[in-house]
Amino acid sequence: MKLKTVALVGKPNVGKSTLFNKLAKAKISIIEDTPGVTRDRIYTEIDYKNYKFNLIDTGGIDTSEGVFNNLIEVQVSIAIMEADVIVFVVDSKESISQNDKYLADMLHKSGKRVIVAFNKIDNKESEIHKYDYYELGFSEYVDISAEHSRGITDLLDLIVEDFQPYEKENDSRIKFSLIGRPNVGKSSLVNALIGSDKLIVSNVAGTTRDAVDTVFKYNNEEYVIIDTAGIRKRGKIFENIEKYSLLRSLKAIDRSDVCLLVIDYIDGIKEHDKHILSYALEKGKAIVIIVNKYDENNEEKKKEFIKLIRSEFQFVPFANIVFVSALNKSRINLIMPEVLKAYESSNRRIPTSILNEIINEAYNLNLPPTYKGKRLKIYYVACEDIKPPKFVFYVNNKNLVHFSYYRYLENKLRENMELTGTPIILKFKNRSKDDN
Repeated sequence: MKLKTVALVGKPNVGKSTLFNKLAKAKISIIEDTPGVTRDRIYTEIDYKNYKFNLIDTGGIDTSEGVFNNLIEVQVSIAIMEADVIVFVVDSKESISQNDKYLADMLHKSGKRVIVAFNKIDNKESEIHKYDYYELGFSEYVDISAEHSRGITDLLDLIVEDFQPYEKENDSRIKFSLIGRPNVGKSSLVNALIGSDKLIVSNVAGTTRDAVDTVFKYNNEEYVIIDTAGIRKRGKIFENIEKYSLLRSLKAIDRSDVCLLVIDYIDGIKEHDKHILSYALEKGKAIVIIVNKYDENNEEKKKEFIKLIRSEFQFVPFANIVFVSALNKSRINLIMPEVLKAYESSNRRIPTSILNEIINEAYNLNLPPTYKGKRLKIYYVACEDIKPPKFVFYVNNKNLVHFSYYRYLENKLRENMELTGTPIILKFKNRSKDDN
């Protein structure tokens, strides 16, 4: 079921990020009493009653000249284009500004449903300019105070008014997404995998406009490939388009069991690749790194590029790397075995007896360091969850777990169990209930 998308927009310093954090029930957006703090679109999934939707926070648009303003306007425009509902956040304590009018014009042109949220309604005095905003011509309004949690439920009820209740999909097919910057060859790889030209392929960045699901068979089993998109250019505002493909990648990542980061061997590794992959890691997804457009037969160059990948992506040392050429269809057969390996690792439950045998041996081989005369003791370990595997260690004092020892235990688990391609989570709990 495709989730609806809601975007928060407004001029600088009206409280969008405070509202975003309140709706998300977490401190995701940076909050500071300085205009222009939020420059990148920030994305999360909201679960409210029987509804789920994607929420985007955006930077504040300021029509005066500013170093970041053009980039912020690009992001806001993309967020508006993505959104099904837009929450236009205004400061009820301030009169209408040119920025408010500029944004109102953008929103009217979008044709999207707009809810005007009068923020900072803390008392009667704070409503002094509220009614001025009715001249902007919108029909839905709600009073809120993001800082004091006033009106949040009313806003959420308005947002989901026309949404369908969320129903979890029962599709058991393995889904994997090809994520990465525009024009790295994601669509070409899909075509090479399924052996057809279903997806439009060109060398113009942004050809694919949205995520596309493709069902295909491999060894008589059905799989779903999710091809993700860059944003198609729409006039000059999208000239720096490569930087703004993140949102659709995030949506595809959420629906995936395995994420394949596609890197352009010719163009090399970019910062944007790291941003996308870090989100997949944050979501606990199994990961494979695909190096596309590799048409050489030079082992030394290949080793050098692997070394570069390991250096740039130190946060995913468990991810396997596959070199392919979608254009020549070379080594394409190596992709699916790695997808299945990563998926199986992500879904692996390790029996408690085996798990404790591994950890006990690791513990006795390398005792943790003492701290103020105390040493960490591990009583037993259990595999609590999968996708990704989550291991709970019951210990005498979780505060004695040093980061280096955490890594040591993680490495021992990976050495002894087949956990290639998946992140794993180690959680430490004090055995005494009073200390949890």
